[in-house]
Amino acid sequence: MDSSIATYLGKGWDFPPKFLKNQGEVKIISDIEDIEKSLHTIITTRRGERIMRPKFGCDLTDQIFENLSATQMTIMKNRIEEAIILYEPRIEVIKIALDTQNFLEGKFLIKIEYIIRATNTRRNIVFPYYITEATDI
Repeated sequence: MDSSIATYLGKGWDFPPKFLKNQGEVKIISDIEDIEKSLHTIITTRRGERIMRPKFGCDLTDQIFENLSATQMTIMKNRIEEAIILYEPRIEVIKIALDTQNFLEGKFLIKIEYIIRATNTRRNIVFPYYITEATDI
């Protein structure tokens, strides 16, 4: 990959941060991996969870106990798209879809199709979103 493109795509700390014991440094990720980790962080962070950035994230938690209607799915997709537009300028969202086939088991899939602006590369990613994660259920 051209170094100027790689520079634009960025690099940063892996999240959650990982420390490389032998090198004595923080694990750095770059390019597509950095974009995909960023998307994962945006989707799984609740608004207000980061003290210094209270509007960061995409809060779906207030929607998960609503009836799963077309309206609720549209609200969730709009929240995801809004958060990506605000916090991930390296990509352009083409489509967001929710696969709710396993919703009653406590999870649904978020499918995001996007274009990396710097390279005009089309990609997609699927995130499992667990409704019952970190509970005693």
